Amino acid sequence: MSELLAKAERLLERATGAEQIEVFVSSGVDTEVRAYQGALENLSSATSSGIGIRVLRDGAGGAQVGTAWVGSLDDDAIDEALAEARDNVRFATEDEFIAFARPDGVAPVTLQLSDDSVTSTPLDQKISMALDLERMVRNGDKRIRQVDSADYSDYVAEAAIVSTAGIRASYARSGAYVSVEAIANDGADDQTGWGLSAGRAPGDLDISVAAGDAILRATRMLGAVKPSSMKCTAVFDPRSAATLLSIIGGACSGEAVVRGRSFFANRIGEMVASSMFTLLDDPTDPRHFMASVFDGEGLACRRNVMIEDGQLRAFVYDTVSARRAGTASTGSAVRGGIAGSPSAGCRALQLLPGDIDQAEIFRRVGNGVYVESLMGVHSGVNPISGDFSVGVTGLMIRDGQLAEPVREITVASTLQRMLLDVIHVGNDVEWLPGSAAGQTVAIEGIALSGS
Repeated sequence: MSELLAKAERLLERATGAEQIEVFVSSGVDTEVRAYQGALENLSSATSSGIGIRVLRDGAGGAQVGTAWVGSLDDDAIDEALAEARDNVRFATEDEFIAFARPDGVAPVTLQLSDDSVTSTPLDQKISMALDLERMVRNGDKRIRQVDSADYSDYVAEAAIVSTAGIRASYARSGAYVSVEAIANDGADDQTGWGLSAGRAPGDLDISVAAGDAILRATRMLGAVKPSSMKCTAVFDPRSAATLLSIIGGACSGEAVVRGRSFFANRIGEMVASSMFTLLDDPTDPRHFMASVFDGEGLACRRNVMIEDGQLRAFVYDTVSARRAGTASTGSAVRGGIAGSPSAGCRALQLLPGDIDQAEIFRRVGNGVYVESLMGVHSGVNPISGDFSVGVTGLMIRDGQLAEPVREITVASTLQRMLLDVIHVGNDVEWLPGSAAGQTVAIEGIALSGS
C-alpha cells in the first residue's frame, strides 16, 4: 500500500454514521529549466503535496456536500480541513443527484505511467538539455535572430482517492518535455516557430526534433502575406487538429449536455460527422500523456467511443452528470487537483487514423490552406451554438505542395458543418501533452477571410 493511500484511508475512520467522506490526496515533484542566450536563465525544483476532502450528508431534498482542501499533509492541517468541510456542508444546496462514486465492477487495467529516471537523472543533465536546445536553434539557421525561450521540464506525481462509498484507488504518472520558441527575421519581418519533444522521461526526448521543428516553423513563415478571401479546403496540422478535437471532446461531456451547453445535445444516433470520423477517449492507452488507471473519482478508466463512423454514439459521464442523465458513469471524471470537485470530461482523445500520410493529403486536396496555428480559440468558438471563427497562420497549398506563407486570416464555419465536411484523416498521429492526440485532418468548404 502506498503511503498516500494509507494516509487517506486513515481519515475515513473518522466518518460519523451520518456522513460520507471522500479523500483525494496527492504529492509530486517538478523541475523547470530555462536557457536564454547561452546561459541558464531560470531553474526551479519544487515538491508539493496536499489533500482535498468532501463530506456528504443526506437531506430531505437531496444530498449536501461540503469541500475543503489544504496544501499540506501535516496532521493538524488535515484536521482543520476536515472540520472546515464538515462546516461547509451546512451552507451547501441540497441536490437529489449528488452522490459519491461507488465501485461499478469494471476492473482497472495495468499501466506503467511513471518512470523513475525522471528523479534519478542528474540535474546537470537536464540543464544541459535546455542549453543545448537553445544553442542548436540559435545556430541552426542564419535567419534565426533570437531564441525567445528554450525550456526543459519534468514531473512525477502520485495520487490516491478513497471514500466511505467503497472507492480505493491510487496511481502515479511522470512526464518530461523540451520546448523552444524561435524568432526568425528576413530583414523586414519577424516570425515565430515553436518546437516540442515530449515523453515519460528525459531519455524519451529528442532535442534535435524540437529544434528542427521550431526552426522550420519560424523560417518558412517569413514573407507571409494576407491572401484574398475565398472558400477552400483547410488542412489542419496535427497540433491544430488536436485543438479541434479538444473542443469537440468538450461538447461530448455529459456535464455539458445535461446543462444544455453542447451542440450535440439530443442528437444521439444522428450522423454528426463524416463517415471517416471516429472519435474516442481512451485513458487506458499508455501512449497518451494523460493516460490513467483511475478517473477523478477513483473508478477504473475505460475506452469510450463517442462518435463512430460519423454517428454520435455516446457521451462521457462522471457520477453526478450520469445520475442527472439517468445513466451510469463512464469512468470519465476529471478534477483540477486537490481543490477541485469531479466533473465529466475527456482526458485522452484520439481520432482513429486514416490510411494516408500528410503528403498524400496535400496531393489529393490540390489547392487549399495548411493551418499551422490557431489564435483566439477561447473567444472565437462557441461550444453551445457550434459557431467557429478563429485566426490562423499557415501556408497555401498549390498543386498538392506547400506554397507561400499566409497570416492575418480568419477561418469561419460551424463545428457541425466542419465535422460533416471532413474529407481526409491522416495516419500521422502525434502524441501530444494535453487531452488530445492529433493528426492531419482536411476539411472542405471553409470560408477563408483575408484581404
